[in-house]
Order: sequence, then structure tokens, then C-alpha cells
Amino acid sequence: MQNNGTNLQLASMRSRAFAFVIDDLLVTAIIMIIFWESILALSNDMEAMMFLMKTELVMPLIALKVAYHTFFVWYYGATIGKIIAKIRIIDVNSWGRVSLFSSFLRATGRIFSEMFFYAGFLIGFFNDGRKTFHDITGRTLVVNV
Repeated sequence: MQNNGTNLQLASMRSRAFAFVIDDLLVTAIIMIIFWESILALSNDMEAMMFLMKTELVMPLIALKVAYHTFFVWYYGATIGKIIAKIRIIDVNSWGRVSLFSSFLRATGRIFSEMFFYAGFLIGFFNDGRKTFHDITGRTLVVNV
């Protein structure tokens, strides 16, 4: 790919997976910190812990993931994991900064991919642009820095 004399190279699925793991660990750590007292109080009761995870932690986790991915992709062009992996997200049409709305659509699409057994991530292995479901919904590409 070329844009105004700049070479853009698609990020590998390996670097994207590395960034994914970092981002998920960060978001999980934040949720654990926020709900630490509840988790600690139920640490001896596995059934109550599972109930807590299914009822009280799911929506805050989803909301935090959407907010995290929307903000970082819109503002920085990359999440913390992507910054560490040296990849960034660009608009598929302009090859520039992703709009706030596209960033939100991408973050929401990512949640749906996770909810359906990560099937949306697998799509990236079977197309030329390595586009996952959330890249398609957000109209984005992931490239090397």
C-alpha cells in the first residue's frame, strides 16, 4: 500500500494477537481493581464468585472495553497494546486518523466478535486486508508503525 509516498504495511495477525492480550490484561486488571473488595469477599465461595462474574462484572467489563478501545483508537490511533506492538489503526478510505464514530463502531464490533466465540477475529485470516469483523464495521485497517 502507498499513500502520498508513504509505505504502509499491514500488521501481522501475530502482532495484533499480542496487542489483544496486552489490552485484555489491562482491562481485566482495571475491573479487578474496581471490584477487588467484592471479589475478595467471595473468594471462598466459588458459586457466589461465578454469580458475581455473570451478573455484576459483565456489563462494567463490556462498557470499559468499549470506552477503552473507542477512546484510544480515536485519540491515539492505537490502544496501549497496539502501541507496545508497534501497530496502529487507520481509516480505510483516507488512510488517516479514525473518527470517533468509526472508533466506537469498531469497539462495538469487537465486543460482538468476542461474544460469538471470537469468530469475528477469525475473518482476518481469510481476506487480503486482514480485516476482522470490527475492522469492517469501523472501516479501519491495522498497519505497522
